[in-house]
Amino acid sequence: MADSIFVTRSSMPDLQEYVDEIKEIWDSHWLTNMGPKHKRLQSELKEYLGVEQLDMFTNGHMGLELSLQALGLPKGSEVITTPFTFASTTHAIVRNGLTPVFCDIDSSDFTMDTEKIEALVTDRTTAMLPVHVYGNLCNIEEMDRISRKYGLKIIYDAAHSFGEAYKDKGIGGYGDVSCFSFHATKVFHSIEGGAVCFHDDDFGKELYRLKNFGIKNEEIIDGVGANAKLNEFCAAMGICNLRHIEEEILKRKAVVERYRFHLDRIEGLQLNPIQENVKSNYAYFPVVFHEKLFGASRNEVYEALAADGINARKYFYPLTSSFQCFHGKFDTNQTPVAVHISKRVLTLPLYADLALADVDRICDIILGLQR
Repeated sequence: MADSIFVTRSSMPDLQEYVDEIKEIWDSHWLTNMGPKHKRLQSELKEYLGVEQLDMFTNGHMGLELSLQALGLPKGSEVITTPFTFASTTHAIVRNGLTPVFCDIDSSDFTMDTEKIEALVTDRTTAMLPVHVYGNLCNIEEMDRISRKYGLKIIYDAAHSFGEAYKDKGIGGYGDVSCFSFHATKVFHSIEGGAVCFHDDDFGKELYRLKNFGIKNEEIIDGVGANAKLNEFCAAMGICNLRHIEEEILKRKAVVERYRFHLDRIEGLQLNPIQENVKSNYAYFPVVFHEKLFGASRNEVYEALAADGINARKYFYPLTSSFQCFHGKFDTNQTPVAVHISKRVLTLPLYADLALADVDRICDIILGLQR
């Protein structure tokens, strides 16, 4: 058997580059609490993402959870969202005492189906939390129209879409809030980390206090907050990785193009769409396997790859609405498209340093199952 291939692998700078970056931390002994590295990365991210305001967090989930809290949404109110996402999205809603209302997805790009949102709006609805799934951007215009019509906040889960732009505008600038994850598996990472982009200064002040124990100043603590600060070592990794982000995205693009060379136009395989007016970051390579047309199921493909040391991922399966922790609370029959896709989708290995020969090997195994 050839060497194992994992579904993802973290991009890292040259060791000496990171050592040089953290030397100042040894000199200053400033390890956390919004130090020089934090402030520098914050400034560089604002410029790179093209956003008005940005704050950073110990991880993307805390950024999302505290953003919902900072918006001041009434407890028990409803947030329309998608079940086709990572656990963090739904858990952030529930942990704030809010009620997720699950909207089905568009079968072509796996984002929330905007044609199905308005039927879910009630007098208890206060916000929408859509997800740019796999880096596929939501229908921005329709989301904006619906939010204006019903007076709803839009919080975008942008964990998959770092570095992307829609109509030449950075994706972090859309909606009331956009939340990024800088987890080690992402296109851009700071080992662990995250950022929240926003427009409103008052929201930003509240968000800052929530991430820092509710502290207003040295003598006044006027709220109950958390501890969600990004430390200096993670910020230093982010500074290093941001220097190379465009190079990394180009490498990922080459991998995606190799996959498409082999798998495009194969009957029974549905690939990620190429969206108009979108600068992609090539974050993921999902394939939906339609068994009756292709001849093999998603699970059979998964097992065949695993037998050869290739670790693909059933991402996203199961739906968050079917998690055991929510047993009996939600009806997955209300989102039939999401159910259908979740049982058939497989994300193939994708990272900047994945050898094209390994892509060929993966595709050979997949196509060898075609009947």
